Amino acid sequence: MKYALSGALAFALSASATSAEVVAAGLALAERGAPANQPHGYVPQTVSCPQDQPTIRSAATLSDSELSWLQTRRNATIDPMRNLLSRMNIAGLDTNAYIDKYRNNASALPNIGLAMAGGGYRALLVGAGVIEAFDSRTPNSTAPGQLGGLLQATTYLSGLSGGGWLVGSLYANNFTSVYDIINRASSNPKQAGNLWQFDQTIFEGPDSDGIQLFSTVDYAGQVVGAVQGKKDAGFDTTITDYWGRTLSYQLINDTDGGVAYTFSSLASQDFITGGSAPLPLLVADGRTPGKNVISLNSTIFTFSPWELGSEDPNLYAFAPLKYVGTNFSNGVPAKSDSCVVGFDNYGYVMGTSSSLFNAILTTANSTASSATGLLSNAFKSAISSIVTAIGQTEEDIADWPNPFRNYRSGSNRISQSDMLTLVDGGEDGQNIPLHPLIQPYRHVDVIFAVDNSADTNKSYPTDQSAAYWPAGVSLIATYERSLGSVANGTAFPAIPDESTFLNLGLANRPTFFGCNASNITGTAPLIVYLPNGPYVYNANFSTFDLDYSDSQRDAVVRNAYNLATQGNSSLDANWPACVGCAILSRSMTRTGTQVPQICNQCFDRYCWNGTRDSRPPGNYVPQMKLKEIANAAGRVMTASVSLSLIAAFVVGASLL
Repeated sequence: MKYALSGALAFALSASATSAEVVAAGLALAERGAPANQPHGYVPQTVSCPQDQPTIRSAATLSDSELSWLQTRRNATIDPMRNLLSRMNIAGLDTNAYIDKYRNNASALPNIGLAMAGGGYRALLVGAGVIEAFDSRTPNSTAPGQLGGLLQATTYLSGLSGGGWLVGSLYANNFTSVYDIINRASSNPKQAGNLWQFDQTIFEGPDSDGIQLFSTVDYAGQVVGAVQGKKDAGFDTTITDYWGRTLSYQLINDTDGGVAYTFSSLASQDFITGGSAPLPLLVADGRTPGKNVISLNSTIFTFSPWELGSEDPNLYAFAPLKYVGTNFSNGVPAKSDSCVVGFDNYGYVMGTSSSLFNAILTTANSTASSATGLLSNAFKSAISSIVTAIGQTEEDIADWPNPFRNYRSGSNRISQSDMLTLVDGGEDGQNIPLHPLIQPYRHVDVIFAVDNSADTNKSYPTDQSAAYWPAGVSLIATYERSLGSVANGTAFPAIPDESTFLNLGLANRPTFFGCNASNITGTAPLIVYLPNGPYVYNANFSTFDLDYSDSQRDAVVRNAYNLATQGNSSLDANWPACVGCAILSRSMTRTGTQVPQICNQCFDRYCWNGTRDSRPPGNYVPQMKLKEIANAAGRVMTASVSLSLIAAFVVGASLL
């Protein structure tokens, strides 16, 4: 597959001396890449199909695998939930007695979901700080005012784009704790390898002091060679293959970036089979071939360790992830003795959920005021040239063999395509991966929605506003989608407009949505909205900032820890109790339990009460809530250099 990037490369070479040097170096590295037939474990393999033949199933129910896992996981959450709630000081409710009363009926107890929004490395690190605060393995996280144990009480953990990198990285590394990753990275970099070493960009490659000793030449050769091996084996490759491979070196602590890891292999890991971890779910959007714009009606795909598919009516089916590379037709392998495994490479799944290249294109070409602050005008023609050239071949996506081909072709329009074209899960505007968690058959009661979005920019809401803070756009998109037929009956709490988020301060503090279940048609979870904000550090980096110094990385994580705990409850001494009330709310409704007065006080304080203020918002510059930590300086790679490096990798691939 050749990429016509001559125009883009010409721009990159003339843009600046720095860009020219980067592209030239990238081309030289690619030319010296590994032999094209050296797959390094990245190439999917043809095997005999198992006796229990893989099949496509309807999305009418959860899979047998998830149902079986739920029995184990829900029971495993009971003791952590009991311990957590007992520390939350919910006056007027004996939480230990409450949990013990329903211990043998886990479905009566709270069912918790966590959703980690996208936004590049900013999203990974903000989400990491929240997870660290919720994890009982973090030192002192179970002390007064803390929320350690919430992670252990959670059933589902979803992520997309940068939030998907966080989720994927934790599970690829044996569901290790954020604290351990950060602590090892800071105190013993050699032991940590390249894991979360973000001072070297994915286009520069790992530091030579990491888990393996190789030069940038070897790094580029390994990346290009792995993808070329997949292509030579007869599989379509796109720019997302390179994207996923490079991400893996930073997110998976294994030689060659975990090149042989598959996402479906998580299903056999002890922390999944034993129910000691939440179920990881990653989200991607389907894109119609030939189109760059992703609408709210686009099909939303969910990856679990067992399956890939969608509950949306456009598909309403799931395929076994392990065998997705197989040639399926009408719900079964076209050849009963020939199956393909290994297409679900771990990095490729993470890359698919964050394949935002066409988003860069549409943003760069946009004249809308809401987009002008994302990238400077000086770079717009550069980005447009590079990414348009990629887009002309429609390889700015992730190509997956379509396992749903000819499956229920009368009602399934996706069944007509040979390939699934998937892109970043936030491109439809739903940057928080709520979709899999609000499906009625998962019965999630409360979702902690961590919003790392960059909704504000240098011209919105005003040209004096701070850029890259959330403004509720993702929640609004999910609510609007829930009102259409594509939602397929999925309910979601009412959400106000963007101006209300900014004018009433909902974008700058925790807010609960859907507190009164009786006001919602259908079954919808309570949403605990946790927007990124300046607590001890200005963590509003651009989505396209590609490198962070160790001090910057640690500062963003620490800031998010303070977001989750509200400054270790210094901003509100009742914050743990209020979190506990949110967790218990739907459960108390089911069991007919009287809501304690402290919970009513919490809901008065944190629940959106329906008030709207749709006037055009003024300057939005959120102020530091706690004492600011020392400056965490470090270089940031700019969009011009990073895109030049992307061009170099892609052009290099075409030379092999």
